[in-house]
Amino acid sequence: MFDVLIMGGTIVDGSGGTGYRGDVGICGDRIEAIGNLAQSNSKQIIDATGLMVSPGFIDAHVHSDAMLLNDPQHQEGIRQGITTEILGQDGLSYCPLSPENYKAYGRYLRGILGNPPENLDPSSVSSFRESYKGTTAVNTAYLIAHGALRLETCGFEDVPMIGDRLKHAQRLVIEGMEQGAVGLATGLSYHPQAWSDTTELVEICKPVAENDGVYVTHLRDVNIDRAFGGGGVPEALEIGRRSGVKVHFSHYRTSADNAGQVKERFAEIDATNGVVDISGDIYPYPTGSTFPASNLPSYAHQGGPDAVIQRLKDDNEREKIIQHIESSMKRPLEEAVLSYLPNNQHMEGMVMGDIAEILGMNLGEALCHLLVEEDLQIAFWGTPPDSVSKWHQVSRDSQDFLARPDFMVGSDSIHVGTFPHPRAYGTFPRFIGRLRREFNVLSLEQVIQRITENPAKRFGITKRGLIKKGYFADVVVFDGDNIIDTATFDNPKQYPLGIPYVLVNGKIAVDKARCTGVLAGQPVP
Repeated sequence: MFDVLIMGGTIVDGSGGTGYRGDVGICGDRIEAIGNLAQSNSKQIIDATGLMVSPGFIDAHVHSDAMLLNDPQHQEGIRQGITTEILGQDGLSYCPLSPENYKAYGRYLRGILGNPPENLDPSSVSSFRESYKGTTAVNTAYLIAHGALRLETCGFEDVPMIGDRLKHAQRLVIEGMEQGAVGLATGLSYHPQAWSDTTELVEICKPVAENDGVYVTHLRDVNIDRAFGGGGVPEALEIGRRSGVKVHFSHYRTSADNAGQVKERFAEIDATNGVVDISGDIYPYPTGSTFPASNLPSYAHQGGPDAVIQRLKDDNEREKIIQHIESSMKRPLEEAVLSYLPNNQHMEGMVMGDIAEILGMNLGEALCHLLVEEDLQIAFWGTPPDSVSKWHQVSRDSQDFLARPDFMVGSDSIHVGTFPHPRAYGTFPRFIGRLRREFNVLSLEQVIQRITENPAKRFGITKRGLIKKGYFADVVVFDGDNIIDTATFDNPKQYPLGIPYVLVNGKIAVDKARCTGVLAGQPVP
């Protein structure tokens, strides 16, 4: 007697091999049998005739650390077929932190993560992971957050991590890896991470390497004078060479500025000839999203959120900050769409240029004004390129990235606000459905392998990522011909079509395209 029996589907097992007709029998949280199970009995039966049966999708890069506890049903993730999410990304998370530092960093990160959960214990990786045990719809893995690590050892100050501070950080990394972390993540556009140098990163990655973990990096473009090779790819590869750690490039892709230059993006990486063990993730959109507090000059972050607000209120300091913002924004500020303004929700969805006009201020002044009014709690995303041709080319490029055997999918989802970036709702069905059918670069089996077995193997997520006897029953049943994303930039909170069933640890989390309310997620591996 099975607890759940999935009948009549085509099994795309995650290995990349050709799909085959078969049934899947589940007992408890495990796959018990695969084959012709037509004569078997089961408490629940899912008719998958004409549908595909695959392992649950693993989101290799997501910013749902707070959202999963504040909104545990997590419909935008689970209804895409995502059954496991890897947290701690860009070093923008809460562990390991003391209560005092959690309060400060939680406030600082509200523009990207939302309000910090009251029921979270971030004092150790083990207590942090325990918070996600049976309390969320999806499984979670954790990367030790470099931002939290630096805050706990150096404070919110631009000081070198050397001597006792470095030894303390290394101890925290060792403890975190022993308690189940799958690696360490940094975002070198953000603070306090950007106050590091290459040597610091090498030294804290050594215990990650010794524990077979992964160094996940949002590449440096701040304080590049502190970095080997000026930051970016050269620094990441140097960290891999000197520490021996596996290096994973976050959201590595092309954009409107370098559309079509896929080979050029990999020239330096591939020139290492495997000396550095690399992998990467990608999302299928031409623009990204972030929190604008990160665009303040590096010195302005010192002292944490209270000090940042005081600088923004000081006339002289604010003027210097405005000059920095207007001269160094990585994307046109005028066209940035404000997606999260909890104290000014009537402005959510508006471009910064229109908001500045309404406020009667220049762009930098308007942004500083809003950062004070919102206590830094703002998110925004860049408008897509005007050129349809460039957008099309970026979409085509994403297929070439994913065709690499060392790549996988990371949505980079930011879930806060009325108008979040559509990647939070559409990344996985966009790859599996729309782009696969449009460009015909990868087979369905290849795409599924990239979003299941690849991340499971890379991050040591054991007994997941395959439809295999004895593996955990994270399963997605979907329509291979009709699965598609419906989320758009102007209407992002739209769920995909063609994913009627999702199971997490043997429990049906999505039934006939509706969430059941089951919270079966577990901390993994």
